[in-house]
Amino acid sequence: MTRYLFQATYTEEGAKGVYREGGSSRRNAVQKAVKGIGGELEAFYYSFGETDAYIIVSLPDNVAAAALSMAVNQSGAAHLRTTVLLSTEEFDEAAKRKVDYRAPGG
Repeated sequence: MTRYLFQATYTEEGAKGVYREGGSSRRNAVQKAVKGIGGELEAFYYSFGETDAYIIVSLPDNVAAAALSMAVNQSGAAHLRTTVLLSTEEFDEAAKRKVDYRAPGG
C-alpha cells in the first residue's frame, strides 16, 4: 500500500463542526472513511496555523486517494492537500534508476 499525507484546512463551517463534535469524533470519521476504501489510518494530528490537521494514511492506490480527497473537498467543510510519501527503500530504488534527461541549456 502507498502512504499519503493529507493536510486538512477546515472551512468556517467545518471548524464549527469539529468544535461541536470534538477532535476524536473527526478522527473516528476519517478512520471509518479510510477503512471503507481499503486503507488504514496511521496518524491524525491537529496543528496551529494554516493547516488544521495532518493525516497519514495507507491506501491501496492513487484512485483511492483521489476518491477520499474528492469526498472531503466536495463536502465544503475542509480542503485537502495530498502528498504521496515514499519509504527510504522506495527512495533508494528511485535513486538507482537511470533516467535519460537533459537539463535546459545543457
